[in-house]
Amino acid sequence: MDGHETDKSGRAAGQAGTKIIQYGVIGCGMMGQEHLRNIALLPGARVAAIYEPNEIMANAAKAIAPNARLCPSLDELLRDETLDCLLVVSPNHLHVDQLEEIARLRPLPLLMEKPLYTAPEQEARLAALRESYPAPVWVAMEYRYMPPIATFLEELERATERVTMFTIREHRFPFLPKVGDWNRFNRNTGGTLVEKCCHFFDLMRLVLKSDPVRVMASAGQEVNHLDEEYGGERPDIWDTGYVLVDFASGARAMLELCMYAEGARYQEELSAVGPRGKIEAYVPGPGRFWPTHLGLPPTAQVIVSPRQPKGPQTVEIPVDPTLLEAGDHNGSTFYQHQRFLEVVRSGGTPEVTLEDGAWAVRIGLAAQQSARAGEAVRL
Repeated sequence: MDGHETDKSGRAAGQAGTKIIQYGVIGCGMMGQEHLRNIALLPGARVAAIYEPNEIMANAAKAIAPNARLCPSLDELLRDETLDCLLVVSPNHLHVDQLEEIARLRPLPLLMEKPLYTAPEQEARLAALRESYPAPVWVAMEYRYMPPIATFLEELERATERVTMFTIREHRFPFLPKVGDWNRFNRNTGGTLVEKCCHFFDLMRLVLKSDPVRVMASAGQEVNHLDEEYGGERPDIWDTGYVLVDFASGARAMLELCMYAEGARYQEELSAVGPRGKIEAYVPGPGRFWPTHLGLPPTAQVIVSPRQPKGPQTVEIPVDPTLLEAGDHNGSTFYQHQRFLEVVRSGGTPEVTLEDGAWAVRIGLAAQQSARAGEAVRL
């Protein structure tokens, strides 16, 4: 598949002898450590400096990137003159403040984890950054780069002619524990439909090539975290929901989320339909959660079902085992960094822009509002 070739070690081909790009990494919890493992697989890149205020997470990061310097503050990391680019993987509610600090002190090329922001009042600050930030900013929408979803996107037009209906189902495990339990509360995450689902809203815009005009949602907290308490507070994050999105083009998209369905064979199921036919992608969850007594985890699949001649065509999309071991996102973190590094080296345009990241949050916040109010929200 174009852009997804690796050698047997999982390293990108054809980059030997190039300048080593030095990363500064801000935040090294669970997702940050996945980024570190994947950067370690890339020739011509290394993590030079890390800012992680939690001592346990900082030590874990140092074990993955032993040659990186631990910095006591964001300010000190940004003053490291050897850095070529930055990666932000801090908790959601810190993103806007840290982006503004980076813009003020050291606006290097930046890979920014999702979501870009968590509350409607932050959108104007993001808009100002979009206008003034002088270097490329790539928003980390990893799902675009999962090999089965990348294949789905490549074959989309050929399979459907044009997409009129797009459905995403994610049946997965509950939210994992995070440092300080920050992800148990909407005020820190933006809400489940922002924190977890902005990836899917990004895919909707990408697949339908249009912007949304109306969002309708029904969601709530049904099973998970009901008996948990942190500092006298009960978690308020949702674990189930439906979101229906109408687009300016007239196309429709739907998300079905369930976060207590980790017994499913596939974690994500995508389906797009158009005048010519239908295409589906089936993506397994993290291999470390697959029950060993069932043997090997399932392999991702893409299925094309033309209207004429009828008959589904199934292709398995295996992922390099080295990349599967490096993280929980089907190799997408590696492929995303490959492409980000090309932008850092060439000064090109990010494939996932600040505008893309802002739209994904905007849809998620509208879905949160719709579910709370019980009515459609127009955008």
